[in-house]
Amino acid sequence: MHKVSKLDRKYVWHPFTQMRDWMGQEPVLIERGKGSVLTDVNGKKYLDGNASIWTNLHGHNNFRINNAIAKQLAKVAHSSALGLANEPASVLAEKLVKAAGPPLKKVFYSDDGSTALEVALKMSYEHNRRINRSKKPRFLSLMRSYHGDTIGAASLGQIDLFRRPYSGLLFKADKAFSPYCYRCPFNKAKPERRDARLGRKCKWECISKLENKIKSHKYAALVVEPRVQGAAGMIMHPSGWLKRASNVVKVAGAQLIADEVMTGFGRTGFTFACHKEKVIPDFLCLAKGLTGGYLPMAATLTSQDVFDSFLGEYKEMKTFFHGHSYSGNQLGASAALASLGLLNNRRGRLRRKKLEKLLSVELESLWPFARVGDVRQEGLVAGVELVADWKTRESFPLKAKIGIKVCEVMARKGVLTRPIGNVVPLLPPYCTTDAQLRKMVRVLRESIMEVLGSTKV
Repeated sequence: MHKVSKLDRKYVWHPFTQMRDWMGQEPVLIERGKGSVLTDVNGKKYLDGNASIWTNLHGHNNFRINNAIAKQLAKVAHSSALGLANEPASVLAEKLVKAAGPPLKKVFYSDDGSTALEVALKMSYEHNRRINRSKKPRFLSLMRSYHGDTIGAASLGQIDLFRRPYSGLLFKADKAFSPYCYRCPFNKAKPERRDARLGRKCKWECISKLENKIKSHKYAALVVEPRVQGAAGMIMHPSGWLKRASNVVKVAGAQLIADEVMTGFGRTGFTFACHKEKVIPDFLCLAKGLTGGYLPMAATLTSQDVFDSFLGEYKEMKTFFHGHSYSGNQLGASAALASLGLLNNRRGRLRRKKLEKLLSVELESLWPFARVGDVRQEGLVAGVELVADWKTRESFPLKAKIGIKVCEVMARKGVLTRPIGNVVPLLPPYCTTDAQLRKMVRVLRESIMEVLGSTKV
């Protein structure tokens, strides 16, 4: 065993990992990366099939981002945002506001996706109190939602696996029905492969249920992951749902908090997923791809109205009492500015569109397999749901570790991704070549066959 692996086993506690299983195997020890390829200490190369947990946009060791960080590092790595300003964070705030569009005008920096949601939660809570909408504001989030692991963000999540252990610490967030077309209780269609995704003509019962729920209380805000619920299993919302949901929220007088930690920065085909349906939220939460996957940095964008509700004389104590040591970090902001430059490059936009189309074509090869229940894609996000019985859509029990086993075979064949239960996600970096993308899907197909057999429908 490599000496670093021994150190890892002895001292490191990995996230979302059963450490008893971890310590029973030799870990993949990454030493370097270039583009879409990661290389371990033994020289074996792997394709980064989930963009290093949905963060890496332009590939590893990108020259422009490296150069931007190096230039800033020659000046200063970090100075506090408490009482001081700096150029990279200020310029980045302007670009984020312009990219998001009105009425979003203010940017509050933090560290990661959880803290971005924490900021939005606190701002919305206090704003609703100050405008006398509610003395004790409550929040509404979607079934199967995930918004992070800090106490406030975890309280907004509706995945029992993540909530139950900490239920005594969390506040109650009400649950709203969310669309999951493959498992829609109103869809009575027979499971006839891709036709089953459409079913009968949709009557938007999911929106009716949301409307009824939001009428039941004067909620401060609805929290949503626009168009794709990532940790739920890459569940893609049907086109039109977000716009309808946004209208329901507006009619109710509540706010909309958009968690674009995963979906932001081109991952769904637009700069922000909300833009696909011309929806502008009251809060836009960003992280992960903000720095191109290089450094931990997050941003929460909001409106002038929310900002103004925290203005007053010092003695009134209306200040937003929240902050982070590394808010507005210069290295992170410099990386983010370089990443945005790459994102907005015309050549890069055309390349992403071509990659989206190729991914769609390649994913078609998975439909014939009997253990493939659903194949979902939104931009450069894909999720393949594996089932015990495609006719009944019966799921494998989590203890069977089917997703884990498929991903272990994929790693052996040179493609890295991490399962979400029985769903295998693919989120290629934007620099992925056609050949690399074809290999990602081919290896996924071969791994499904090796673990579950090659039976076809």
